[in-house]
Amino acid sequence: MSLRYAIIGCGRISPNHIAAAIENELEIVGLCDIVPENMEDKVLKFKLPQSTPLYTDYKELLEKEKPQLVAICTESGKHGKIALDCINAGINLIIEKPIALSLEEADEIITKAKEKNVKVSACHQNRFNKSIQKIREAVEEERFGRLLHGTAHIRWNRGEDYYKQAPWRGTWEQDGGALMNQCIHNLDLLRWMMGDEIVEVVGMTDNLKHNFIEAEDLGMALIKFSNGSYGIVEGTTNIYPNNLEETLYIFGEKGTVKAGGKSVNLIEEWQFADMLDDPEDVKAKYHENPPSVYGFGHKPLYADVIDAIQNDRQPYVTAEDGRRALELVLAIYKSATEGKSVKLPLDKCSSLDFKGRFDR
Repeated sequence: MSLRYAIIGCGRISPNHIAAAIENELEIVGLCDIVPENMEDKVLKFKLPQSTPLYTDYKELLEKEKPQLVAICTESGKHGKIALDCINAGINLIIEKPIALSLEEADEIITKAKEKNVKVSACHQNRFNKSIQKIREAVEEERFGRLLHGTAHIRWNRGEDYYKQAPWRGTWEQDGGALMNQCIHNLDLLRWMMGDEIVEVVGMTDNLKHNFIEAEDLGMALIKFSNGSYGIVEGTTNIYPNNLEETLYIFGEKGTVKAGGKSVNLIEEWQFADMLDDPEDVKAKYHENPPSVYGFGHKPLYADVIDAIQNDRQPYVTAEDGRRALELVLAIYKSATEGKSVKLPLDKCSSLDFKGRFDR
């Protein structure tokens, strides 16, 4: 029996979610957006029944349609409040990144979900890339030996038109900057691959050429992981003239790997001392060419969440994973603002703590 599904927020990322819901044979019982045209457009695009209920108030949708699974795809700053309302109604969730904009809200989501026994997945869909799954397998099989360091590079372009499409973008209240919006997927992967637990972060951020947004367009960081390895982050939306690349490197004493492409969907280096596989075969087999930076990960993420609900287990990408990615971004912001290294774990921190940081 298919689950009753609804989506809250029908903007830029919503087509990936609706497509994944259809491909996984969910029963779409409602769309919600404060702009009716956004919903009408999706009904046409996906040839949904004209009778599909459309709501401008998500609370009304929850009450009337009683969905079993909801995707939250609104402005980032609204994720936490909507998530908590859904959890209190006993509804399972897929929350677009970031899971929230404050650690306090993220913690409340995690706690309440356990109390209500609902499944919450942070939408870090790149974990499902063929390339990333192959690299993760090598990490779990300890083929790298001792992990030495890893790097995440997000060299993208975002112009003024992108921010004009949705005025919440680039604001501290509803978004954050390049690290929180564009780079968080790759930061999630770096943290996941390098052992998850972080001891210390040193960060620098700046707004070099986006004087029409509040937050950063450049972020760089050094990370010390608790297993003794290190991480380097370089994230920017200043690349001329278009997106250049998103890459993830993992360096170990017995292995070197590079994932690249539009959304780390290609394996570009694959060298291991054990020589268990042919590097050229691996590159050819774990190669995807998605039409956009969103990749192909939404469909398998949805399939996993549906299975987690039906079999009462945790999703592959949990709310805790979402919190870890959020914590790393906020730690970089905090270090950059205070001009000193920041020790982890962080208990309390919010994007709003940095309001006014780049005011001119």
